[in-house]
Amino acid sequence: MSKRRATIEIPSLHGIDRSAHVGRRLAQALRHAIACGELRPGERLPSTRSLAASLKIARGTVVEAFDQLTAEGYLEARVGAGTRVAAALTDMASVLPPPPPAPASAEAMELPAPAARLMPIARALTPHPPVPFAIAVPASGIAPDDNWRRVGNRMRASRRAAPAGYHDPMGVLELRIAIADHVRRARAVHCEPEQVIVTSGTQQGLYMAGRVLLSRDDPVWSEDPAYPGLTAVLDDLGVRTHRIPVDAQGINVERGLELCPEARAAFVTPSHQYPVGMPLSMARRNALIAWAEQNRAWIVEDDYDSELRYAGHPFPSMQGLRPSRVIYLGTFSKVLFPSLRLGYVIAPAPLAEAFAGARAILDRHSPISEQHVLAAYIREGYFEAHIRRIRGLYAERRAVLLAALERVLPEGCHVQPSDQGMHILLWLPKEADDVRLAGRALSAGLAVRAISPMYGAQPARPGLMLGFGGFPQEQLQAAVAELAKLLHRSS
Repeated sequence: MSKRRATIEIPSLHGIDRSAHVGRRLAQALRHAIACGELRPGERLPSTRSLAASLKIARGTVVEAFDQLTAEGYLEARVGAGTRVAAALTDMASVLPPPPPAPASAEAMELPAPAARLMPIARALTPHPPVPFAIAVPASGIAPDDNWRRVGNRMRASRRAAPAGYHDPMGVLELRIAIADHVRRARAVHCEPEQVIVTSGTQQGLYMAGRVLLSRDDPVWSEDPAYPGLTAVLDDLGVRTHRIPVDAQGINVERGLELCPEARAAFVTPSHQYPVGMPLSMARRNALIAWAEQNRAWIVEDDYDSELRYAGHPFPSMQGLRPSRVIYLGTFSKVLFPSLRLGYVIAPAPLAEAFAGARAILDRHSPISEQHVLAAYIREGYFEAHIRRIRGLYAERRAVLLAALERVLPEGCHVQPSDQGMHILLWLPKEADDVRLAGRALSAGLAVRAISPMYGAQPARPGLMLGFGGFPQEQLQAAVAELAKLLHRSS
């Protein structure tokens, strides 16, 4: 009977890449040698010194790889007996998993039900590139401004803005005080800092509101058409959503009472309806509040684009009319810059702790340093000055866009009347395919957004959202000329 080799050579190791991460590559090569039978259970490996010399690498690298494989159970080392392949590895097929198959497409793979539901949401909420007509692109050079950078440098240099531990899920107290002071002055909101919960934006606030207020199968109202991020949240929560049509006065409360008077909550954008653009009339606001009071229901007020009104003063919030029944959502993404990822929920006092609990489950809290910067930016008066500045700039760009469209729009297209926000809505002829037109526009370097997918009721009305805030006047005029060509070709 032949005698087993005491120490073996491992030819395959000489082919490893030594350019980077040599220790990890050596460990993986040894695993592969064991799996394919080049190294068998009980066989002794070369000494770390001789293997290092053979491979022309540092001995410490070999020691590190041996130690890792010993910890994983591939090797065993005994004093005076050297390092051997673990005798327990008798089933070589179990040492390494089989090589992965070629990646399958989502269509070919059997997906879990939640995955199949969430994939289209990712596509719907993926932002457009920052080209003309993209929504929510801030003016370049305006946000963040020099004041933001100066305040940021000062605050980040302080120890308070760089804590080492976890923080209150409600947010930094200084920011909550600043938010409460701001919305009291600017939005007629009634609140105390203890009612403010800092979020990563309106989208998170909508999800938190659904988690706190609703149970599965609860009936709710949402506008029709509506923000896709909201309808995605309601679908994910498993509630029964009743889409209530909007008209010139906003959400039709009478129609909601006909469809589902027992709804547990209504999700609305009363300052600037998304995507159409009208404000909710005072009569409808009073009717909605009366319904909520009578049915012990909740109103979730997404105060979308409330600061950006170009004729007169912004409409006051609904929360100020009935603080005990309204959950108020705000964000700094539109008036500062979306990548900041800071917003807020103002909840009735009895619900504030529940909202803090929902926030803690999601991601505990927002980055602390940015909260300190924003708190100082608001407290020192820069935020209100910034809003006044961008309101004037965006009003000029909006006027240029409207004038350019008026000159070139084909028959059957018209602009929805509105005096607010960072986008306008262009209605198309009823037979138009706004989704296909949006795809053609993107190929031409224009990021318009189709609104027909935002409707629950069918047939949906076709239209295009055109953002203007982030684009100079000359760029908007050139973009309108390009859009006009696409509209004329499709008419």
